[in-house]
Amino acid sequence: MSQRKMSLLIVLGALPLTACASEIEAEPSPPCDQACQDGNALRAVRESMKLIYNLTLQGNPVGMQDEVIPCPQGGFARVFGTATSNSMQGATEVELAYAFQECSYLRRDEDPGENHDLVMTGLIGQKGTIAVQPSATTALLIASESITLSGTIYDPPIEYAIESCALLLSQTGSDLSGTICGRVAGVDL
Repeated sequence: MSQRKMSLLIVLGALPLTACASEIEAEPSPPCDQACQDGNALRAVRESMKLIYNLTLQGNPVGMQDEVIPCPQGGFARVFGTATSNSMQGATEVELAYAFQECSYLRRDEDPGENHDLVMTGLIGQKGTIAVQPSATTALLIASESITLSGTIYDPPIEYAIESCALLLSQTGSDLSGTICGRVAGVDL
């Protein structure tokens, strides 16, 4: 094979590598305004509640509940109240309270809006139905008279802090919406 042909093959072989390198560069995340930030904070609150529920109550006998657990990154959480199961509907009926004390939870994901590193303090009530089977739909009311959050949300991280704010939410299926600190907010879980 001639030197010229060998050089041409080397150059042609390198072209796909060059194209791939430019495709690997990540596009910047879209801007995240106050509504976006509040939506991310709502997701973090709901995911924290779900994690604490699954770590403490999942698999417990129905009836009165009262469990305390350390949070993944520090602090602790207590969940108490009642949880009953309806096997015919594939749902769990809950009337629970979650007491978070400097409960820290870190979550990383490829989706910028699903990243958070927050510390939460406050008491949050939860009442309604948690779907266990596809035949049921999650329908919850979530409320707090005073919740405090501090840390970061989103990617790249954005500082987020609220102090002693009211929280009033409803969840239907994967739609979570309501108010946080008096601001209308929502997110699709």
